[in-house]
Amino acid sequence: MKYLVDTSIWSLAFRRQEIKHEKVANLLSELIDRKQVVLCGAVRQELLSGIKIQEQFRLLKSRLRYFEDQRTTTEDYELAAEFYNTCRSNGVQGSNTDFLLCAIAANHNLTLLSSDGDFQHFQKHLKFKLEFLDLAS
Repeated sequence: MKYLVDTSIWSLAFRRQEIKHEKVANLLSELIDRKQVVLCGAVRQELLSGIKIQEQFRLLKSRLRYFEDQRTTTEDYELAAEFYNTCRSNGVQGSNTDFLLCAIAANHNLTLLSSDGDFQHFQKHLKFKLEFLDLAS
């Protein structure tokens, strides 16, 4: 099984300040070791955006180069728009990036790994695989 890892997981793994963050970091490290992690351009951009120190930016950019991007297709963008419309018509709001991640996961038989609860709401109306890490428990 391959996992499309959401920005929320990467961010927690980078922090490692609390025990629950350490668990996320260990899980991500294990998935990376088993070559089960997939990255996409939108997540790569989110991870690199806002880094103020140039050396940190260069280091993270270099490390993320280990992961090839899952190719994003026209069908992914079309499905993301369809997902957005479906959720909106059911009163569920989300970002374009979040719906793109759902579409990439659905179209490429990937499991979306996230700690963002929005994806649980989306999944009530959409078909995609989600592994949700509930960090509240």
